[in-house]
Amino acid sequence: MKICALLLLSVVGLSVQSKVKTRDVSPATDCSQIKRKSPTAASAVYWIQPEGVRKPFPVYCEMLADGGWTVFQRRTGSTVSFRQNWVAYRNGFGEPGEDQWLGLERVYSLTRSPWTSWVLRVDLWDHEGGTAYAQYSDFWLAGERQAYRLTVGSYQGNAGDAIKGLYPGIDQNGFGFSTMDQDNDGCHPCLFGDILEIHCARSMDQGWWFSRCGSASLNGEWHPSGQHLGWRSGLHWETWKGPAPYSASASRMMIKSL
Repeated sequence: MKICALLLLSVVGLSVQSKVKTRDVSPATDCSQIKRKSPTAASAVYWIQPEGVRKPFPVYCEMLADGGWTVFQRRTGSTVSFRQNWVAYRNGFGEPGEDQWLGLERVYSLTRSPWTSWVLRVDLWDHEGGTAYAQYSDFWLAGERQAYRLTVGSYQGNAGDAIKGLYPGIDQNGFGFSTMDQDNDGCHPCLFGDILEIHCARSMDQGWWFSRCGSASLNGEWHPSGQHLGWRSGLHWETWKGPAPYSASASRMMIKSL
């Protein structure tokens, strides 16, 4: 089982780290600033301190040719449970450089400045060795009083625009985050054929920006190969795989400033 896990990480191109190690540099505001100051900087865990934040915190920086990306979600297996409540999703869980949710409050602190534009990139890996991505301009989150409402701009990529959704009325853009103990999905209730839905996050055992449940949700239960089809609780980007619900083998969400 341990060998299989290492092989999976190798296939999806995500590094294996047994212990979080941070680069010994003065905190920058984000990974993009680190990359601009040090173009040869390696992908690693760094300390950052966004403007207005009292204490620096560690993040994993993915240093690519097009800039430094701050990773805020990473899934490669079942080691870290994403079946968490509001407080956990607000504060974050897991470890940078490993499977992790950075925390809604920290992502908000990064994107709240009206003077900086952000790009969101979603990377997906399937169980057959394939990969796809979705990228959005003008990404930012509102604060906790607005339930960390999601805003994204134009889409590009080859995974499909699952945030906008497969059919009208389920666009997740402009919706707040929902967890099992915090419902912001707009279902009062929602009717899908003969299925009545009241609380999407509770039904799918995960936290996400649900809009009438929607077509994208990457924080559900991780399913191994052979058990990844037909599970609504999985890692879904429904404009990419189908027609049956397909749970991805790995995912990564990251942002960079422009």
